[in-house]
Amino acid sequence: MSLLIVLAALGFLMFVAYRGYSVILFAPIAALGAVLLTDPSLVAPMFTGLFMDKMVGFLKLYFPVFLLGAVFGKLIELSGFSKSIVGAAIRLFGPQRAMLSIVLVSGLLTYGGVSLFVVVFAVYPFAAEMFRQSNIPKRLIPATLAVGGFSFTMDALPGTPQIQNIIPTTFFGTDTWAAPVLGVLGSIFVLAVGMAYLEWRRRAAVRNGEGYGDPATLVNEPVPFTGAHLAHAGIAVLPLLLVFVSNKLLTLGIPQWYGGEHSFVPSILGNSAPVVQEVPKIAAIWAVEGALLVGILSVMVLAWRPVVTQFADGTKTAISGALLAAMNTASEYGFGAVIAALPGFMVVANALGSIKDPLLHEAVTVTGLAGVTGSASGGMSIALAAMSDTFIANAQAAGIPMEVLHRVASMASGGMDSLPHNGAVITLLMVTGLTHRQAYKDIFAVTIIKTLAVFVVIGIYYATGWV
Repeated sequence: MSLLIVLAALGFLMFVAYRGYSVILFAPIAALGAVLLTDPSLVAPMFTGLFMDKMVGFLKLYFPVFLLGAVFGKLIELSGFSKSIVGAAIRLFGPQRAMLSIVLVSGLLTYGGVSLFVVVFAVYPFAAEMFRQSNIPKRLIPATLAVGGFSFTMDALPGTPQIQNIIPTTFFGTDTWAAPVLGVLGSIFVLAVGMAYLEWRRRAAVRNGEGYGDPATLVNEPVPFTGAHLAHAGIAVLPLLLVFVSNKLLTLGIPQWYGGEHSFVPSILGNSAPVVQEVPKIAAIWAVEGALLVGILSVMVLAWRPVVTQFADGTKTAISGALLAAMNTASEYGFGAVIAALPGFMVVANALGSIKDPLLHEAVTVTGLAGVTGSASGGMSIALAAMSDTFIANAQAAGIPMEVLHRVASMASGGMDSLPHNGAVITLLMVTGLTHRQAYKDIFAVTIIKTLAVFVVIGIYYATGWV
C-alpha cells in the first residue's frame, strides 16, 4: 500500500503538470496527499518542517541565480546581441544548422560551469531568433536546449563542474575527471543521437509545411530589436565569454579568498551570534552570481542606448519570469523531499537492490530515484547516501574501479530525472512560453537518449575494460 501511495502521488503530479496546471499549487497537494494516506498526524509537521523547509532552502540558495540569469538573458535580447550572434551563426553554419548552433552554445556555457537554469534564460533569446529566421518550429526549442544544456555536459563529459558530476566524488573518493574514456564516449553517443533525433524532427516539420509559428499566438516571444545598428558579432558574444571566464576564475578564487569557513557578526549592538558559512558548499553559487553580474554590467556598457530605453519594462518581465521559475522548481524540491521521507519510497529503493550486476544495480537505482524525486542531484544524493557502501562492496568484489562507479552514477542521475514534473523541465517550458502538450514529447525523447547512454557506457566497459 505504501508503494501505491508514492506512485499515485508521483503520477498525479506528472498528470497535472502535463495538463498545464501550476506545480506551485499542486506539488504540496500531491506531497501532503501522500502523507495524509500514510499517516494523517504528520500532514502539518511534514508541510512546515520538511516541504516548506526544503522549498525555502532552495530559494535561499538559488533565487539570486534565477533572477540574475533572467535579467542577463533579457538584456542580451534588448541589446540586439542575440540577433547579431544569430546572424553570424547562420552565416557560419547555415540556416539548417540552427539546432547545432544552439546545442553548442548551451553546451559551452554548461561545461563552463554556468547553471542549467541560467543557460535557459541566457540562450533562449538566441534560440528564438535563430529558429524564427530558419523557420524551424518553436516547439523544438526546449528539446534543443535540453540536448545542449541538460545532457552530456551536465553529467557525462569529464571535468564538468555541474553538481551531478561533483556529488559522486564525496562517496567514491574520485574527482570530476573520473573515467574520461567512458565519459567522452557517452558524450559522443548523446550528442550524435540527440542531434540525429532533432534533425529528423526538423525534416518532418519541413515536409509537413510547419514553420516557426504565428507570432500573434506565441507566448513569451523575445522583443524584436528596434535599434538602428546591430553590434558586431564579436562584440555581442563578449558578455557570454565574460560570464564563462568570470565563473571559472571566481570558482578558483573564492575558496582561496575565504578559506574553508567564513563568519561575521551581523550587528555591532547586543550579543548577536556570528553567522558561519561553509564556503565549499556555496562557492559555486557565489561564482555564478558574480559572473552573471559581470555579464549584466558588460551588456550595459557595450549597449547602453538600446538597453536603457527599455530597461524598466524589460527587467520587470525578467523578474516576474525568474520568480515563477524559481517557485516552480522550489516546489518540486519540497515535493521530492516529502516523497523521499515516506515508507513507500524505501520500498522502491529496496526493490531495486534485487538487481545482481553492480553497475546495472547502481544505474537503475540512481535513475529510478531521480525519476521519483524529479531531481537528478536529489535522486543521486539519496541513492548514494543510502547505498554507496553496497555499490562499493559489489564493485570491489567484481574488480570494477571506483571511477566507473562515479561515471555511471553521474550519467544515470540525468536520465529519468526529466519526467514531466521535473523542475528544470517546467522552467524550460515556462521560459520558452510552451506547454507540456506542445513540447514535452521531444524533451522525453532526449530523456530516453540520456538514459540509454548509461547502459551503452556500461556495455562498453564490460566489452573493453576501458575507463
